[in-house]
Amino acid sequence: MPEVTMVKAEDPSDTPTIQGEAAFFDVDNTLMKGASIFHVARKMFQRKAFTLRDAAGFAWKQIKFNLRGENLADVHSVRDSALAFASGISTEFIRTLGEEVYDEMIASKIWPGTRALAQQHLRTPRQVWLVTATPVEVASIIASRLGLTGALGTVGEVVEEMYTGRLVGDILHGEAKAVAVAELAARENLDLARCWAYSDSYNDVPLLSLVGHAVAINPDAKLRRHARDRNWPIYDFRSGRRAATLGLRAATGAGILYGGWKGFSAFRRR
Repeated sequence: MPEVTMVKAEDPSDTPTIQGEAAFFDVDNTLMKGASIFHVARKMFQRKAFTLRDAAGFAWKQIKFNLRGENLADVHSVRDSALAFASGISTEFIRTLGEEVYDEMIASKIWPGTRALAQQHLRTPRQVWLVTATPVEVASIIASRLGLTGALGTVGEVVEEMYTGRLVGDILHGEAKAVAVAELAARENLDLARCWAYSDSYNDVPLLSLVGHAVAINPDAKLRRHARDRNWPIYDFRSGRRAATLGLRAATGAGILYGGWKGFSAFRRR
């Protein structure tokens, strides 16, 4: 069973919430476009935490994530690489880096529609939690900036304020999210039958099935079918929708590759 840290936002609202009710939001491709961990990796490269070759590997995984959605093998690959790079890095460095990542890369990628749904729950008012494989330090910054209740995320082992390169438990993904939310519900006296969950990925069906109100946002093909079979609401905030999806994604991928090659060429010339 994964060991998960629950982090409440630094400045949660003082308004009493409806007892027993909460909403749980996945982050990557649900709350924001793309994968937050890839932006962390990009910022670490800018801070010279690893090499251009390592950065190219992260960039390729981000391209695949945008083109085909969440893939467990890629998630684990990025996790393993990030853990290796994090070994010996201070917790203060990661907190500072997380703030920069949000301001420079994540804030502009928040889906307005998903944010509006979260704000609607806050106005009701209900607790609103992020539940993500992203490191809990980064997830908690996102939650705090958006005024949410808090975040559940993957936990890195820390000894004397330094990351060891090992996880505490396992990555918060798939079934582990459902386990973590069930534990949170017990601590917060939540009635899961009166709670909401939002995700883009079929991998999160265990979490979506745990609550009384499951919602698919920007769903992958498998989750879209699953949601339709169960009459779950489906929201798609991606521009273009299916009419031009393949052409748009292909053009986007080609543009990223071209831009990456031009950047690499410029780097070599310098």
